[in-house]
Amino acid sequence: MGAVLRRIHVGNALSAFGLGFTVPYLYVYVAQVRGLGAVTAGLVLAVFAVAALIVLPFAGRAIVRRGALPVLLTALVTAAVGALSLGLAGTAGTVILAAAALGAGQAVMQPALATMIVDCSRTETRSRAFATQFFLQNLGLGVGGLIGGHLVDTSSAASFVVLFAIEAAVFLLLVVVMTTVRMPHSPRVEGASASGRSSWKSLLGNRAMVQLCVLGFVLFFACYGQFESGLSAYGVEAAGMSTSALGTALAANTLMIVLAQFAVLRFVERRRRSRVIAGVGLIWAVAWAVAAYAGLGNGSQEMATAAFISTYALFGLGEAMLSPTLAPLVADLAPTGLAGQYNSAFALVKQLALAVGPAVGGPLGASLHAPYVVLFLLFSLGITVLALRLGRELTAVQDRPSAGRSRVVARGGASEPVAAEA
Repeated sequence: MGAVLRRIHVGNALSAFGLGFTVPYLYVYVAQVRGLGAVTAGLVLAVFAVAALIVLPFAGRAIVRRGALPVLLTALVTAAVGALSLGLAGTAGTVILAAAALGAGQAVMQPALATMIVDCSRTETRSRAFATQFFLQNLGLGVGGLIGGHLVDTSSAASFVVLFAIEAAVFLLLVVVMTTVRMPHSPRVEGASASGRSSWKSLLGNRAMVQLCVLGFVLFFACYGQFESGLSAYGVEAAGMSTSALGTALAANTLMIVLAQFAVLRFVERRRRSRVIAGVGLIWAVAWAVAAYAGLGNGSQEMATAAFISTYALFGLGEAMLSPTLAPLVADLAPTGLAGQYNSAFALVKQLALAVGPAVGGPLGASLHAPYVVLFLLFSLGITVLALRLGRELTAVQDRPSAGRSRVVARGGASEPVAAEA
């Protein structure tokens, strides 16, 4: 499965490249270049979130019934049509419809690719596979945003047409790459559990998965949901950050992930997953404390800037710890044949958090500075509490897969009891 995984990782990098290539410039494109105004631009950004929330509940069922690869190919074609349509659209209605197609396609790519990784990896290699996925996603986003920013010209609509056409071509190139993938035979779901109602009932009856979804919502709400809304507003209004300082902070976040990802992986693979997530909560609590100093402290502007950049770097360290932990845990909690359903459910939780996070954090970060950082510091400590509670619901092998490998060696290769426990 090594060659198949490499193609899937290429898919992750290209899909992230396409996302970073255009999304940062959507507001400027709609509001200024096409002259449709701030309200329409805001609706376009909202449509991305709404489209994802609509399609993700159905994506899991489709992956279970049809397989991850056909669903991924459909999502890629849909996203390509949406991207090309955005470049050619000139009215509010056509722009919104094109954004809905692009948002829906990109949302479904995530659980489809994650399920393909699950199908092509084993428990002992899954953490490294998902760490590689996260590394390439961040690299693709960064490179895409960098190249896209040098191509666009706000005085020329044609430059944006080229931008969206290249994005569509990237998605179609990915279709060609993915058609060469030969996936292993996916396990069939026994009985009637392949139906949408039964698979959702199975998921909601899984106490550990429900707790993981609650924990995931808080994680994404308190971190990713604040990056480009509440935390950046807080940095500008409370800490006096310039736009260049904000850019440097985001770059520090990406750089930390790139530098720390595989070094952190060795540490994470030998620890309990629940303890790793609890540790992330503590690291992020420190990050919010540093952010409090940046905006509320009495130090110099240089010290405030350094503290603010450090906040983003600390968030990046936590993200590097989560990438080989969360997604493999979702896969290990899923019954045979339902990995697609569980991946889609977790992606839906993430999308909800990313929709609610900016709506709550934006106004708080811009105006109520002290309550904002205190609130999210408490949310981070809540992550630690929720993670430790989740650990009580996990089996020994689900919480620390390396324990299962150690027991296999100790028993001279008798792997059946361990498999049964997992």
